Amino acid sequence: MKEVKALLFDVFGTLVDWRSSIAREARAILQPLGAQADWSAFADAWRDQYQPAMQAVRSGEIPFSRLDVLHRRNLDVVLREFGLERIDEATRVQLNLAWHRLDAWPDVRAGLERLRTGFRIAPCSNGNISLMADLARRNGLHWDAVLGAEVARDYKPKPAVYLASAAAFDCAPHEAMMVAAHSSDLAAAAACGLRTAFIARPDEHGPGRGERVASVPVDLSAASLLDLADRLGV
Repeated sequence: MKEVKALLFDVFGTLVDWRSSIAREARAILQPLGAQADWSAFADAWRDQYQPAMQAVRSGEIPFSRLDVLHRRNLDVVLREFGLERIDEATRVQLNLAWHRLDAWPDVRAGLERLRTGFRIAPCSNGNISLMADLARRNGLHWDAVLGAEVARDYKPKPAVYLASAAAFDCAPHEAMMVAAHSSDLAAAAACGLRTAFIARPDEHGPGRGERVASVPVDLSAASLLDLADRLGV
């Protein structure tokens, strides 16, 4: 661990509660227009389109597109699924920006403040730069850089995303640590030579429907970012 100079963070699910936030935003925007739905199910359906949309980029089927663009395409699909095709363009634009208004988990702001005293820190997210900047401003998060998909022009778990993020901090892969609540993300980072830290988010997909423990080997496991700070001695 003494070789680690930078911490790279997954964001959706690891740092922010996307499910509750998207359900809240969808309800607030669509319900006044007369729309009725299970808003948590709406959030889940929108998120379910996430990986297939990115896979179209990873496979070369479509050129690299920022996540805001993919989220908007996915939103149009989900509105059709929920029988809400009548929703107008201005409302769709407003709703798509709900991903810029997600709430951080309670430990995140204080945890990042502590971790930043000992390491360079940055998101290594599939989210685009403006999205990451807005989430940081909303939640009082202070990054040393914004890295990830838009910098690498590809999407995790492609190696280029992890390696470009480490290189941006002048780090060899083993000098950077990927921090995430998803075992698949950590496995991909480890395969590129990064160190890994698992953060438990047992309620990410609803009560008791997130990862409590990593299903792959990791360097560290922690219950929160504050716990991670303790384990890293900062």
